[in-house]
Amino acid sequence: MRWRRIFVLGLAGLLVAAAAVGVYSYGSFFGWWARPTVRDAPEAKPAAVEPLASGLRLPFDLAFLPDGAALVTERETGRLRKVTPDGQLSEVRTIQEIAEPTKQAGLQGVAVSPSYERDGWIYVYYTTEQDSRVGRLRLDSSAPPEPILTGIPKGEIHNGGRIRFGPDGMLYVTTGEADDRSRAQDRNDLGGKILRVTSAGKPAPGNPIEGSPVYSWGFRDPQGLAWDEKGQLYVSEFGHHNLDELNRVEPGANYGWPEAEGTGGEPDFTDPIATWKPADASPSGMTYHDGKIWVACLRGERLYRIATDGSSPEQLLTGQYGRLRLVTEAPDGSLWVLTNGRTGPDYDLILRVTP
Repeated sequence: MRWRRIFVLGLAGLLVAAAAVGVYSYGSFFGWWARPTVRDAPEAKPAAVEPLASGLRLPFDLAFLPDGAALVTERETGRLRKVTPDGQLSEVRTIQEIAEPTKQAGLQGVAVSPSYERDGWIYVYYTTEQDSRVGRLRLDSSAPPEPILTGIPKGEIHNGGRIRFGPDGMLYVTTGEADDRSRAQDRNDLGGKILRVTSAGKPAPGNPIEGSPVYSWGFRDPQGLAWDEKGQLYVSEFGHHNLDELNRVEPGANYGWPEAEGTGGEPDFTDPIATWKPADASPSGMTYHDGKIWVACLRGERLYRIATDGSSPEQLLTGQYGRLRLVTEAPDGSLWVLTNGRTGPDYDLILRVTP
């Protein structure tokens, strides 16, 4: 029995040492050498912050049109709205096909076709009575969205919902596991994944699983997509109780959920490049700007600016505007930021930030 006592004492000592240096892992004791969480990031000050537009109701996503105006989705109302570069806000249409909104479902992502001036397509991610799906529509038509990707699991929570066209011209879709953890590791299920499809919603050529839209898996609730100047994809992910993640995403890689949260050291899982405690982050939409990754945080009520290797984190706007849903780069080089869940006469805002 002496060896067992030695093992237990040694294990306890390693766990104490890990806690002392601020290292957290989930699902594996052997994550003790993991990258620490982002803590005590210095506060940076942007050059300027300007409230550009107000009166939005729980906006989720924003995408720019070729003329510099932007389309904004409102999750609960189902409205697709337009805001001009000088802040004039108007309603384009309401997506009538969405189901009764729940805690996190409704009208979510929006993306503009890379060939918009030729085809006029706008892509939206939304929840119906049957599923979550991606559809496309034209602004000059009142026809309902044409579904191009269906069968994504829906739930009251963990719906993912961000869509972006990548530098390869393919459409990338973040999906949550809809509060069913088993989905994330099931490669035949569309939940808890990053999906990659053509503009018509077909599995993209070169995907790791032939004939499948699945690009990578093992996610809980990914809500941010961004690419650096080399075409490398990064994804922000809502954690559970322990850690949020910033991941460098590769095709065919498994990011661990629900077996791992944060850095676990498991050979079958790809570790995040940075992690946060959920109270400090709860990351949502993100962008790549001026050589850094920018992440909007809900519970953390701040922006994070961080290097692509996960180092040198800084925080901005901490606690000044409440929950932040999205940060994205505008055509003029500024950053547009969506607030989330503000009350009062102005409701939610679009902020224009000059870094």
